[in-house]
Amino acid sequence: MREYLLTLCVTAAVTYLLTGPVRKFAIAAGAMPEIRARDVHREPTPRLGGIAMFGGLCAGLLVAAHLTNLNEVFELSNEPRALLSGAGLIWLLGVLDDKWGVDALIKLGGQMIAAGVMVLQGLTILWLPVPGIGTVSLTPMQGTLLTVALVVITINAVNFVDGLDGLASGMVCIAAAAFFMYAYRIWFGYGLESAAPATLFAAILMGMCLGFLPHNMHPARIFMGDSGSMLIGLVLAAGAISITGQVDPDAMKLYYDGSERAAVHATVPVYIPLLLPLTVIAVPVADLILAIVRRTWRGQSPFAADRGHLHHRLLEIGHSHSRAVLIMYFWSALIAFGAVAFSVNSTSMWIVLTIVALSAVGLVLLLLPRFTPRAPRWAERFVPPRYRRSARREAVEVEPAPIVTEPEASSEASERTPVPAGAHGATAVGDRSRFSHGPKIGA
Repeated sequence: MREYLLTLCVTAAVTYLLTGPVRKFAIAAGAMPEIRARDVHREPTPRLGGIAMFGGLCAGLLVAAHLTNLNEVFELSNEPRALLSGAGLIWLLGVLDDKWGVDALIKLGGQMIAAGVMVLQGLTILWLPVPGIGTVSLTPMQGTLLTVALVVITINAVNFVDGLDGLASGMVCIAAAAFFMYAYRIWFGYGLESAAPATLFAAILMGMCLGFLPHNMHPARIFMGDSGSMLIGLVLAAGAISITGQVDPDAMKLYYDGSERAAVHATVPVYIPLLLPLTVIAVPVADLILAIVRRTWRGQSPFAADRGHLHHRLLEIGHSHSRAVLIMYFWSALIAFGAVAFSVNSTSMWIVLTIVALSAVGLVLLLLPRFTPRAPRWAERFVPPRYRRSARREAVEVEPAPIVTEPEASSEASERTPVPAGAHGATAVGDRSRFSHGPKIGA
C-alpha cells in the first residue's frame, strides 16, 4: 500500500507542477479557441492540459518500475507497456485536436487504433463470467472486438461529460478511487497477482486527476481538452479490461457446491460492476447514450455538439456552476462506491437501504432550485443573504426612474452606444470578438 500511495503522490505532484508551464505553452501556441455556443465559460481558456496529465502518467509508471514490490508488475506482465503505448497514441491525437481540430470520424478511428495496439501487446479480455453459464473463454476475435468496444465507449463517455470546470477530472477521480478499492481487495485479499496491474492503473489515474484538479476547478485556468479527457478515459478502460478479462474467477475459489456455475453466481456481484465500467462511470455513459438518442432523433450526427448534456440541464434548472459539479460528483460517488459495497456483500439489506436513502437525498438536491427556502427571522443572521426575507424585500423595491424631458431623452439616446441583443451582466456586452485585433500593417 505504501508503494501505491507513493506512486499516486508522485503522479499527482508531477501533473500539478507541469500544468503551470503547459498553460503558458498553450497560450503561446494559440490553443485558446473561440467561445462556442455550447460552452458555459465566458472567456477563452487554454487547453492542452492533457500534456501535463500524460507527463504524470509517465512519471508514475517510471517510479513504479523502480519500486521493490511494484517492479514485479512490469516483470510478470506486459500490460503497463501496452497502456503506455495506447495512451501515447490517444494523447497525440488529442493534442492535434486541441490545437487544430480533428474530424469526429478520424478521432473514432484513432481510438480504435489505440485500443488495437493495447490488444496486440496483451491487454485484452480473455474470458467473461456469465451468470448461469460459467466462465466463457473468448476467441481472439471476440476478445479484440469486446476490448475495442469497451475502450471506445469509455473514452467517449468521459469526453462527453467534460463540459464544466473540474467535472470530468473529479468524476474520473471518484471512479478511480472506487476502482482502486475493488482491485486492491482482489489483489491483496485473494492473493491474485493478475489484479496488480489494474490496481497500479487506478492509483496512477487518481494521481493524474488530483494533480490537475486544482488548476481546473471553477473558475478554471486551463482545460484538459481532448488530449486529457480521452487519456483518462483510456486509462480507466485499461484497468477495467485488465481486472475483468485477465483475473480467472476460478482462482478466487468461491465454490459452494463444487460447481463452476455456483462459483460464477458467487462472483457475479464482484465482476458485473467492472465487466463494462458502466456502473463506475454510469453518469457519463448515461449522458453519452442520451446524447446519441437525442441527436439521432433530430436527424443530426451523433457526434454533433449541442447543449443538451446533463450538466447543461442542471444549469438550466437553476443550479450554479459549482453546485452542478458537486451534484454530479455525488451521483458518481453513490453509484461507484455502491457497486463496490454490493460486490463485497451482496446479501446485506443495509447496503441497499443506504443506497436508496442517498438516492432520495440526491433527488432532493436536484429539485432545490424549484423552491427558495426562507429562514425564520431569528436565524437570518446565520444564513446567506439570499435566504433572508429582508434581502428579498429590498430586491423587490426599485427606485422610480427620473422623469426626463423629450429633448433631453432624444439627445441622451443619441449619445448612448446601442447595446446588441443578448447582452448580460456576465460579459457586459453582447456578441463580440474574444480577441482584440490591432491595426493591420500599412493601414
